[in-house]
Amino acid sequence: MRDILAELEKPGRDPRPDFVTASFADGVEDIRDLRPGMALEGTVTNVAAFGAFVDIGVHQDGLVHISQLADRFVKDPHEVVKAGDVVRVRVTEVDIARKRIALTMRKDGGASAAEGRNARGPATPKGPKGNRQPAQAKPATPDQPGALGAALLNALRKN
Repeated sequence: MRDILAELEKPGRDPRPDFVTASFADGVEDIRDLRPGMALEGTVTNVAAFGAFVDIGVHQDGLVHISQLADRFVKDPHEVVKAGDVVRVRVTEVDIARKRIALTMRKDGGASAAEGRNARGPATPKGPKGNRQPAQAKPATPDQPGALGAALLNALRKN
């Protein structure tokens, strides 16, 4: 009891760090208020292997994909953010029908990986040593068999 009274005599000596909260943008209260390019402040609510979810004050968390967390390569999102961090994000895409919000923390404009690929043409998969592999064969159609189907037809014709 004496310890409690001694602590109450000296207010303001809380050893915990200051609690910082995000200041949500005025006028942005619903997902329909969001527009691509908007810069907002939010709080990281969850970190997953593929990115981080950020509360930006619209009753739906937005996703910052791992490729959009920083201007450098990020192997693990936990290297960059943790739950509770206050971060600056920019809206890159809003899908109201599916209630999805895509965000970026990149300073270079945040072009998505898909947009970057489309600008350079279709990406070709890399093999185990990083060498470019040829594009995959087109899928078989009912009137035209694939490579395996053609080989089987040739084998049947020979018999």
